[in-house]
Amino acid sequence: MTALLIIDIQNDYFEDGAMPLVGALDASKNAKIVLEKFRIHNLPVIHIQHIALKPNATFFLPNSNGVNIHNSVYPLPTEKVIVKHFPNSFIETELLEYLKTSKISDLTICGMMTHMCIDATTRAAKDFGFNCTLIGDACATKSLEIDGQTINAASVHYSFLAALNYHYSSVKSTKQILSEFPIQS
Repeated sequence: MTALLIIDIQNDYFEDGAMPLVGALDASKNAKIVLEKFRIHNLPVIHIQHIALKPNATFFLPNSNGVNIHNSVYPLPTEKVIVKHFPNSFIETELLEYLKTSKISDLTICGMMTHMCIDATTRAAKDFGFNCTLIGDACATKSLEIDGQTINAASVHYSFLAALNYHYSSVKSTKQILSEFPIQS
């Protein structure tokens, strides 16, 4: 069975949030399109919500508006929400047990940040034996710095997508995902 895994599409990653990402709005619009398709076909949807616990955290703070899941992909009462505190959605969460119990073998993954939580979760999912499809245009990230050089968000995003596409997942666009429906459950 295939499930949609939506990772960290939360208010802090948008324009007025504490950690705005490049392309967050466009990525969330694509995630919403795929989410609606999963809902129409009654396929499982799992939302991952990151809540920061570190005392020096600057975003996803508990009880803040920024920690809330964005309205574009807000969960229905019937959809599973799993709270995490680390980039890898499997660490100290019920995700693996829930996927196994629900007999889910394939994951369609989208969310934020491409270089961090998407990367960590996709790699872990593959290592746990799941078949992973990553929706590249339904993910967003930010520019990074190393050795005094700035790597722009687009380069970061596509570098991580290219790396994940090699072994850990099949990277597709929203349009490609939609063309594959109905996905076999």
